[in-house]
Amino acid sequence: MRILLVEDNQDLAEGLSAILRGSGYAVDVVSDGASAHAVAATETFDLVILDLNLPEMDGLDVLRAMRARQNRAAVLILTARGAPEERIKGLDLGADDYMIKPFDVGELEARVRVLLRRQAGLRASTVSYGNVSLDLNTRSFSSGGAPIEIPARELGLLELLFMRAGKVVAKDAIMQSLTGFDDDLSSNAIEQYVSRLRKRLAPHGLTVRTARGIGYYLDKAAGPE
Repeated sequence: MRILLVEDNQDLAEGLSAILRGSGYAVDVVSDGASAHAVAATETFDLVILDLNLPEMDGLDVLRAMRARQNRAAVLILTARGAPEERIKGLDLGADDYMIKPFDVGELEARVRVLLRRQAGLRASTVSYGNVSLDLNTRSFSSGGAPIEIPARELGLLELLFMRAGKVVAKDAIMQSLTGFDDDLSSNAIEQYVSRLRKRLAPHGLTVRTARGIGYYLDKAAGPE
């Protein structure tokens, strides 16, 4: 899942981005409204965490422009502006959630998980496919109650495919979802992750199949590869 963090307080931006990356999300950070406006117009994100008191362009104007372009990324406003009229305005403009600074990090992480579940069209906190289950709260996989150990990058790929099980996910979409501005993830690297995932999933009855020239999809292991 890819997140855009729009925050002009450098210390807060660095702390939050480290926490979110530690949870396995791809996170990009911009520090002013004009940059946020430009990036949101050209890149695809699952979630935007948006401050309102920003240099160059107010956060509400960024939000207004996003929704005018039919940008459907979830938006979590994170701001010190906590007056009821500010909250109402932000929500009316299309924000999905609104948090006031100072805030509890655990609560922020929980709200992020809820919004990303909603973006994926999921309501339950646990999703199952075949013999494998994904706990969306802990972002962990298990089979028959036993955990499946998966490294972070492969975990992000499996999570993406799992929530779209049976549907082809384009390779370009995979690369965008797993990387931020400063990451360098090649097509060959994606193929390596897929190969490793196949080996990890084989004992659990799942596999990752290739849609030639398009991308990959999660499927039950029975049948020809």
